[in-house]
Amino acid sequence: MGSRLERFKQTFGMRLFGWLKIPLLASVRPSVVELSETRCVVRIPLRRWTRNHLGSMYFGALAIGADCAGGLLAMDAIRRAGGGVSLVFKAFQASFLKRPESDVYFICEEGAAIRDQVRRALESPERITEPMHMQAAVRTPDGGFEPVAEFTLELSLKRTRPS
Repeated sequence: MGSRLERFKQTFGMRLFGWLKIPLLASVRPSVVELSETRCVVRIPLRRWTRNHLGSMYFGALAIGADCAGGLLAMDAIRRAGGGVSLVFKAFQASFLKRPESDVYFICEEGAAIRDQVRRALESPERITEPMHMQAAVRTPDGGFEPVAEFTLELSLKRTRPS
């Protein structure tokens, strides 16, 4: 896990991107807990803007969290590869396991597969689409994590610069 300063910079960058490009993303106040080449963990707090009428996290906020965790990991892989790739999500599937009644942590551990997908996108003029999996979890009293949802998003990458 990175330093507090590094996580602050990553969180600031994600929120700034949200404010400039996707205001709805910024409205849920996501925070980067961890970002490495292999894994991304993003936290969305349970608060008035993210809560539904039952007091648990609204499924729209859960979708934003999955988007953030997967998208941030993909954007980081693209940046590390030197850029030149655009990304979009083409499909979204969710399985809700339990009502999330506290802050939710979105965990994506697809870094190696995403790096390979970025490499293939840079080598091909074709759009490369692959599924990525992630999990949403809440903290348990003992400090562990309990899954509350599972997501599969189809990450679609296309080279933007000529080879």
